[in-house]
Amino acid sequence: MNKIFKIVLAIVVLIIIGLGGYKYYQSQQDDYTLKQKIGQMLIVGFRGTEINRTSYISKTMNVLNLGGVILFDKDNPSGQFPRNITDPSQTKQLIEDLKEYSPSSLFVAVDAEGGWINRLKEKYGFKNIPSAEQMGKGTIEETKNNALMLSQELKELGFNIDFAPDVDVNVDPENPVIGQLERSFSGEPDTVYEHASAFIEGLHENNIISAIKHFPGHGSSTSDSHLGMVDVTNTYQQEELIPYQKLIENGYSDMVMTAHIVNTNIDPTYPATLSPLFIKNILREQLGFKGVIVSDDMQMGAIVDNYGFEEAIIKSINAGCDMLILSNNGKTYDEQAPYSAVNIILKAVKKGEISERQINDSYNRIQELKNKYNIK
Repeated sequence: MNKIFKIVLAIVVLIIIGLGGYKYYQSQQDDYTLKQKIGQMLIVGFRGTEINRTSYISKTMNVLNLGGVILFDKDNPSGQFPRNITDPSQTKQLIEDLKEYSPSSLFVAVDAEGGWINRLKEKYGFKNIPSAEQMGKGTIEETKNNALMLSQELKELGFNIDFAPDVDVNVDPENPVIGQLERSFSGEPDTVYEHASAFIEGLHENNIISAIKHFPGHGSSTSDSHLGMVDVTNTYQQEELIPYQKLIENGYSDMVMTAHIVNTNIDPTYPATLSPLFIKNILREQLGFKGVIVSDDMQMGAIVDNYGFEEAIIKSINAGCDMLILSNNGKTYDEQAPYSAVNIILKAVKKGEISERQINDSYNRIQELKNKYNIK
């Protein structure tokens, strides 16, 4: 009897150990799956005009399952050229390698608005695209043709996202980051809408995803959010929402990029990127946007000078951002930033500070957009 009891006890212990091991294994698998989804929420910048399998960005794409990368011509932390872009053939090869080394479908993004804001400059051998202000003075057809020419080039190079068009209304032509850089089509919101629609159509004809920006409108600001916090409380005009409203009403569902601007009439505490009042209440519920919401660069002065990295990451996701840009092209270059971001988000989910549903909803929207544009 004693022998049978010992055998039974040993079996019970083994079962308990086995169940514990299974739960541990399942927990590890769940963490891995969640981390893979979180990685898809990041668009990361890096240094290098060419890469191989052992390069920083190649390893990071594989470890974190990054959703996308963003390319620049200038490395701002060092003030040096080039960073990623030197000429068309080099850029095309770099993008081919990025896609080859990525473990999953990859967004490859660039800022190519035209005029001053274009990483693909004519002096590097790329096509010349006029500024939004210049296009806004011409016909709708000319704007579409310019965007079509740009999208053909982007497609040939391998890009699939253009962070354009800028749909800021030119409320203040002296605005240092919009008006003075000729980034707005017009001071009339209807004109902005018409030209933005034509620009988006031109991008779509070559399967390039657009990203309208900077929500809820940066055209009335008097300072630059790259350098510090921007308060538009006393300058913001309600008509700045009109281009977003009309585009979304007419079926726009690609991407909307948020602005790091404060308007205390809407949210007395946080800038739009960190505010559910702006993103969930206005953009999602009031305007009915169903697509992917992407933050402006989370390493810009407006964020890093006013919030801790952890706080900003958590608040931006809880506000409703689906994807976060970590350009590593602000004041500093930090290769650990995307790793830190993923760990912050994972930890916050486990602590209940971010809901797992929020991650799943964002992941699903990202995958839907990739599938819609057949991104491999």
